[in-house]
Amino acid sequence: MVRAESAEGIARIALDRPEKKNAFTAEMYRQLGAALASADADVTVRAVLLHGTRECFSAGNDLADFMKPRVAGEEAPTAQLFRALPTMKKPVVAAVGGPAIGIGCTLLLHCDLVYAGQGARFQLPFVPLGVIPEFGSSYLLPLVAGYQRAAELLLLGQPFSAERAREAGIVNAVVADAEVIAAAEKAARALAALPAESVRLTKALLRKTHAQALEARIAEETRIFAERLASPEAKAAMSAFLEKRK
Repeated sequence: MVRAESAEGIARIALDRPEKKNAFTAEMYRQLGAALASADADVTVRAVLLHGTRECFSAGNDLADFMKPRVAGEEAPTAQLFRALPTMKKPVVAAVGGPAIGIGCTLLLHCDLVYAGQGARFQLPFVPLGVIPEFGSSYLLPLVAGYQRAAELLLLGQPFSAERAREAGIVNAVVADAEVIAAAEKAARALAALPAESVRLTKALLRKTHAQALEARIAEETRIFAERLASPEAKAAMSAFLEKRK
């Protein structure tokens, strides 16, 4: 469900579950976390390129899989991704085509550069599903978007365009759909060509101010999210969503 390969200083990590629009299962969280950690530890890698297809980045969590009983705590598959991406030393560039929903949107807040196709569509539907925002998004989104804009996107949970994502600071630039992966790869190659230690130190300084607070918020969100997931309200909302989709 996650493909990874490295060449010319760039680790390419692709979400590859097209039959389910790259919806995340527990195993997919584990695979992506492992691929990111491996790329960060590889001395030949100088930048990471993360993408889906031009048609779909990720439709979010696979709700049928997500509602199954699962391992909690430090060994949880979600925890592996939640540890790996925010602590990456190498720069991460993301290319977003098509839907970027839920975790497919919140993980972008941990990337260093994000490029979206004109047809990309974003959504943070946590509240409508009876849960709360995850992966530090309740902390990071107000930082980049301002409180009112973040409140609108997180509380109402409605879809929004690539241009709106750019205005909110989630995306660096919006390009033609056919060019989105190429644009992100160009940026990754530019980063890989720069002095590696200067890149690493600059990223570390940029991230340092909020690192501890972000780690604490991710832990708090994860705890509350698990509580909400078991609530009658969330179960009813997710069941209604699954029935409507059928």
